[in-house]
Amino acid sequence: MTSSPTSIIWFRNDLRLDDHTALHYAVENKHTVIPVFLWSPQTEGRWAPGGATQWWLHHALTSLSEQLEALGSRLILRSGNDEGSLLKDLLNETGAEHIFWNRRYDPNGVKTDTQLKKDLPAKSFRGNLLFEPHQIANQQGDFYKVFTPFYKAMLAQGDFSDPVDAPHTLKSPQKWPESLSIDDLGLLPSIKWDQDFYNTWDPGLNGCNEQIEAFLDEAAGIYKDKRDFPGIKGTSRLSPYLHFGQVSSRRLWHQAQEAAERGSKRGGIEAWTRQLVWRDFATHLLFHQPQLDWEPMQEKFADFPWKKNDKLLKAWQRGETGYPIIDAGMRELWATGWMHNRVRMIVASFLVKDLLIHWREGALWFWDTLVDADLANNSFGWQWAGGCGADAAPYFRIFNPILQSKKFDTEGTYIRRWIPELREVDSKDIHAPWEMDRPPIHYPAPIIDHSKARDRALEALSSLKD
Repeated sequence: MTSSPTSIIWFRNDLRLDDHTALHYAVENKHTVIPVFLWSPQTEGRWAPGGATQWWLHHALTSLSEQLEALGSRLILRSGNDEGSLLKDLLNETGAEHIFWNRRYDPNGVKTDTQLKKDLPAKSFRGNLLFEPHQIANQQGDFYKVFTPFYKAMLAQGDFSDPVDAPHTLKSPQKWPESLSIDDLGLLPSIKWDQDFYNTWDPGLNGCNEQIEAFLDEAAGIYKDKRDFPGIKGTSRLSPYLHFGQVSSRRLWHQAQEAAERGSKRGGIEAWTRQLVWRDFATHLLFHQPQLDWEPMQEKFADFPWKKNDKLLKAWQRGETGYPIIDAGMRELWATGWMHNRVRMIVASFLVKDLLIHWREGALWFWDTLVDADLANNSFGWQWAGGCGADAAPYFRIFNPILQSKKFDTEGTYIRRWIPELREVDSKDIHAPWEMDRPPIHYPAPIIDHSKARDRALEALSSLKD
């Protein structure tokens, strides 16, 4: 009787057992399975995981480890600055014949995985996307640069394949290789700035499932009409679970369709599943244009006259700009590692247009402070705000932070939640408190006049050549 082959399953941004195609392949072919996670931030260059990401990763790994232990398995952790060497060591130690992983699509990941496939007995599988980059192309065989035709092309595919279920059991090796503990990775902060994270999130599988259920049962019904109002729980808040692959887009797509068929939330669910496609779109763009993380897609913006001003940048980062909707968003971000999407657009417009500070500075700050810091979505969003990316808002579309605040937080519910200095201010005054007869003494005056900043931004835009 021949023994079953042994396979290393390399977990990356897919920290789940459900709809894990690489794991499913090994189980279906009756392989002995060695689950592995490698901590190698040095290989990520400027995009090494930030502090908020590391916090979430610690708890996501803890959850995955518990899920594996419930199946009689375990998660092997290794750390080092060369993923290839770490994997070769594991092959030698375990006698494994194969390494399986789900594909990643960021430039560094693609480059690394391409080389590893040449050096190792590796096989890759469909990853976290609804459709992979090679599956969606225009009539010329090129990638889409505008969302709506991309969305229509994806829907026209019609084959949103069913997700595969989590295994009920895993075949384990007779002897396990040595492993670090999750604490050994040093992911949690030494200075305890993360207390509100614990009050805001349950970053494990249970928290993920509860968030999905709550959204589909409740918020999906108001999502279409209320998703832009930060004072209302009208969004899914699933982005960090999606980023770490604790749930797959494919699983969420099917769950959403089933929920739509059961109830009267079809409009909200259709609007929300469109956001899943936006995630795919951003990843497809980064895959096809790997410079998207650092260089403007519209080349003329390479000459844009950005201003470097550390004082203004710090005021924006700290939520001390004097514009309540901006400051509420930046304080929410610092406290919870997350920010409402409408507010993300407002604070981004303020940084790159009112302050004329390079969108890269915003991307870097978000990268360090967001628990859902995803390279494709972060890069796409900031280039959108800067007017220099694919399907971007024109640069001359400049959000007025006062009007945005009045429209989307009319009563100041969101502002009061995050700016205690303004909690006693009337709703009619809370959007521009500096205009009051007696402005709050503990809240800063605006660091810049928006109307003058708008004129300056348009002047900067006019300096570019078509």
